[in-house]
Amino acid sequence: MPLFDYSLLLSGKYHLMMVGGLLLSLQLLAVSLVLALPLPLALVVALLRLAPVAPLRWAGFAFVEGMRNVPLLAHMLFWYFGAPELLPEAAKQWLYDSGHAEAAAAVVALSLYTAAFMAEDIRSGIRAVPTVQMEAGRALGLGFLATMRRVVLPQALRVTVPPLISQALNLWKNTSIATVIGVAELMYQAAKVESATFRSIEAFAFASAAYLTVSLLITGLASWYHHRYPVRTV
Repeated sequence: MPLFDYSLLLSGKYHLMMVGGLLLSLQLLAVSLVLALPLPLALVVALLRLAPVAPLRWAGFAFVEGMRNVPLLAHMLFWYFGAPELLPEAAKQWLYDSGHAEAAAAVVALSLYTAAFMAEDIRSGIRAVPTVQMEAGRALGLGFLATMRRVVLPQALRVTVPPLISQALNLWKNTSIATVIGVAELMYQAAKVESATFRSIEAFAFASAAYLTVSLLITGLASWYHHRYPVRTV
């Protein structure tokens, strides 16, 4: 029966490879989260879904359904293998020469995919605000966007934060799919260490422990927020 070799995880070349993969996974999480939410792609899509103009509502609907009904793996492969072929030759060459083509494709795929789910959470939060508040804002002479910004969104976003944290948890786990296009994130490095050392238990135990630790931190953040800022009912 093979023994569990702790030294592989605590120091040396393979330890550095695993830590490097973990740091890159965290970077994918942070950049994708910033692009999906605060910039704010998800919020724009949510407002499109609720816009009073039908073509805008259809544009939001097409984005959400087009993104969330296609597996993330397909998104990842499209943005790495397919989308660069649509670029001008000079831009395509620059992308591949930069050495970051894999990470860029992963960030775009993760951001768009996550934004579709976050947009639906934000839309649900907006719909949870009583419609009389929207009507009151419009009665005061505010437009649709002004009423959303000043009256509805401050209440809706508070309700939406817990599910958005859950989406951040899903995003963290989804970073592992970037391994299929060669991004040297945590799972990619675990597979490389396993191939080089045949210590599969240690390599994947490290990866599993890292995913579990970060996931528990995000879950703890959601629990703290829920108790610190409980949802107010009208």
